[in-house]
Amino acid sequence: MPLTWRHIYIVTVASLGQLIGTAVATVAGVIIPMMNILAHPELSTFMQGLIGCIDLIGIGIGSVIFGSLSDKYGYLFFFRFCPALMLVASLVAIFIPNVTILTIALFFVGLGIGGEYSLDSGYVSELMPVKDRALMVGVTKTASALGNIIAAALCFWVIMDTKNAADWHLLMWIVAAIAALMLVLRIKFYESPTWLLNHGKTEAAEKAVQGFLGKDVMIPVPAKPASSTKATNSSPAPQGGNIFSFIFQNGKRVILSGIPWACEGLGVYGIGVFLPILVMALGLEHFTDGEAEIFHVASSVKITLYISCIMLPGFILGLWLINKKKSITAIQSVGFWLCAATLILLLLSYHFNWNKWISIGAFMGFELFLNMGPHLITYVLPPKIYPVETRGEGVGIAAAVGKVGAVLGVFFIPMLLKAGGATLVLIVSIVVMAIGAIVTNIYGHLVKDEEKAEA
Repeated sequence: MPLTWRHIYIVTVASLGQLIGTAVATVAGVIIPMMNILAHPELSTFMQGLIGCIDLIGIGIGSVIFGSLSDKYGYLFFFRFCPALMLVASLVAIFIPNVTILTIALFFVGLGIGGEYSLDSGYVSELMPVKDRALMVGVTKTASALGNIIAAALCFWVIMDTKNAADWHLLMWIVAAIAALMLVLRIKFYESPTWLLNHGKTEAAEKAVQGFLGKDVMIPVPAKPASSTKATNSSPAPQGGNIFSFIFQNGKRVILSGIPWACEGLGVYGIGVFLPILVMALGLEHFTDGEAEIFHVASSVKITLYISCIMLPGFILGLWLINKKKSITAIQSVGFWLCAATLILLLLSYHFNWNKWISIGAFMGFELFLNMGPHLITYVLPPKIYPVETRGEGVGIAAAVGKVGAVLGVFFIPMLLKAGGATLVLIVSIVVMAIGAIVTNIYGHLVKDEEKAEA
């Protein structure tokens, strides 16, 4: 069928999970330097890393748990439960403002985001017209760029309005508002039609499709149980068993969908969470001598906003390439190499004390290519290589592996900054981007193999 406004609505509702994921990372990255102003001495590198990565730990756990549960019990309940969990956790952090409660709350927010990552791509990939599927899954991921931009702009507005580091907890209203919007929009939503078909609930599946796409829309009912379609896959993904047997029997898929996701996680979250602090470490913020420390934070958040604005054009460029039917693994590989190149330029600019706008331009180039390639494609790729019977678990595991990389990046960046400054952070990041490109080059053929098997 043609792409309709109903498809756009489905994508919009699903994409809010991506938006809140990066919004939380941005908010956490601003809260940390605000807390450093209040703490005497400032927060330890361990606590900075923990606050920055605790939601990512939650995302990794939540993506596996909710991905597996949704395969068994359906998508809809968890699609509503996840934003409700995030809303409650963020409100607790607002009304009980201390470091311990914030850390716990961010973990539970991360659990909800992890569920989002294993569910939203499933809804979009099954309900979009076949010819638009990859593009619309990519559009869903594009919302993460809006999360960075919106959160950075609102953080800057709150800081300039209150001019008080003690009001850091007010930034969690950004998370609460997005979660509330998600929950309201999902009240009138439906169960996954493909999940219903796979569980023999044909009549319910037909009603769900008509609820999503209109009363005149029909779905083809398979002659055989949908689970039998697994036999057509080149490397069958088994049902049952535990997570370890799943990984063992889908090893190459897990590597291709997980390792590059872990590598881009360093850029999206490791660098993303600590972007205001890195901006200050690189000496890129604008401030007047003698200004209060909160204005240094505000200036770094403003530069962060400038850099974040280039993320959306990056996603648009990536979507254009997908729409042109370019190989998604080629886009991912080239994106990784270009990320490494721009970080090398940033390292040289910092080392030789070049004009700060060269460094800012290199940072923008990094975000452009990161979102054009790895950040976009690592989200599009997993649903393409797993059959629907195990797609929730497969995508969930890919997201979990990705978040392991993100957690490591976020947790260790403060330690790297302390040990070797911005130079060490940039060198490690360059190496990680190169690893992502190499893994993509080695295992990228799996996408074509799966497409041939389906054909």
